[in-house]
Amino acid sequence: MRISSVATARLVLHPLSVGEAERIVAREAGPGDLWGAGYPADGDVSGAGTFLRVWASSGDPGVFGIYEIRLRDTGVAVGGIGFHGPPDEIGVATVGYGLVPDAQGRGYASEALRALLGIARTAGVSGVKGDADLDNLGSHRVMEAAGMACVAEDARLRHFYVGF
Repeated sequence: MRISSVATARLVLHPLSVGEAERIVAREAGPGDLWGAGYPADGDVSGAGTFLRVWASSGDPGVFGIYEIRLRDTGVAVGGIGFHGPPDEIGVATVGYGLVPDAQGRGYASEALRALLGIARTAGVSGVKGDADLDNLGSHRVMEAAGMACVAEDARLRHFYVGF
């Protein structure tokens, strides 16, 4: 089941179609695509590629797909956010996100992540997890601002979680 776009105060989370994901992987905007400077970044290309592989093997991931982060007032895409796939066997979904440099530091990532957590909660998952490199303090702040808590740290990553 496809989900429609989700609007926040300043953003729209737009679920990618197969065609949009293919254009992102090819880094070739089509008619109607409004891409900000630096979009798509490598993480967007990787996420869109994973989305296409999931779609090809299992069909539409529904709400557990990838979303383009668009500025609400202009429609310009400034990043991506989404799930790494459906929830695991205990009902926990994993998230990832990224913004182009010009869009960073404005609270957009936290705003988008809060909206994505709302999607996950509505879909009935038991929790959501994410991680970030130890030196990626900005991403730590994003997850904390969205209500996720640091639950573990290893030699490379800080791990965050929120339960519902």
